Amino acid sequence: MDKLIVSSSPHFNGRKTTQNIMLDVIIGLMPAAIASIIIFGPRAFLVIAVCIASCVLSEYLSRKAMKRPQTVMDLSCVVTGLLLALNLPVTIDPLIAAFGGVIAIVVVKQMFGGIGQNFVNPALTARIVLMNSFPARMTHWAAAFDYGATADAVTTATPLSGQMYVNSPGSAPDYMQLLLGTHGGCLGETCALAILIGGLYLIVRNVISPVIPVTYLATVAVFSAILGRDPLFDLLAGGLMLGAFFMATDYTTSPLYFKARIVFAIGCGLMTIIIREFGSLPEGVSYSIVLMNIITPLIERYVKPTAFGKPKEKKKKEGAA
Repeated sequence: MDKLIVSSSPHFNGRKTTQNIMLDVIIGLMPAAIASIIIFGPRAFLVIAVCIASCVLSEYLSRKAMKRPQTVMDLSCVVTGLLLALNLPVTIDPLIAAFGGVIAIVVVKQMFGGIGQNFVNPALTARIVLMNSFPARMTHWAAAFDYGATADAVTTATPLSGQMYVNSPGSAPDYMQLLLGTHGGCLGETCALAILIGGLYLIVRNVISPVIPVTYLATVAVFSAILGRDPLFDLLAGGLMLGAFFMATDYTTSPLYFKARIVFAIGCGLMTIIIREFGSLPEGVSYSIVLMNIITPLIERYVKPTAFGKPKEKKKKEGAA
């Protein structure tokens, strides 16, 4: 007869580990990474390699300095480096890219306790720091298939900046160019098709829930139409797809509850389109997600499911003491 074993939950151990989940995210990002190398050339591979190496080395050295167990093998630092690289222009100086990796891992992640303890997305926060520290370098875009582009090359406009600031109408890329990524921009934001393939892979693998990406994209589309913009253009242009599928869905910095995820995603979408329409910068995905990361605990405090078996509170009658 089998012994009755009494233990606390969880009673079943799932097969998914942090390493397995991060490996799936890396696989999901591969279409965008490969597309960036095809579109922008070997220098894109250099930026990706530098960011990943910087994040891995920063994690190893910081864990060693803090005398904590090594977490390099869980691959979360590789994901952070890859996401950071995909949020940078191909013309970025490798030293600046490496500095971004140090900010993402040491300042945003490890100083708050490591994986699962950071309250904002490390890659996006590092991008914002670089954007404010090196604005000229971070907005120096190369044209698609200009494999000889460097930091000193002639810059081009991104679709959103072109739509908002270029004087000649009709100069913005068409939908097919936005879908395939044949235009200027950050490494991972140009090819919307590659990002969609990677995002669908994560959904099929149950790594992420479609709630946040779908709600985020739908909110942007609705408010884009209300403001008289082109909803499809807003969905395909800029870093919206990359942010919706790969950064707004971050386990650590996004809500756990279904209703809270809806509120979080609507907030991201609303702030994104407000920044695009009224802000001085054409793109607002990074700032929107990070700001919503900060108020995620507040959202979960007020938008949470009722505990199973808990009776509803009775309303006090008027005039009752």
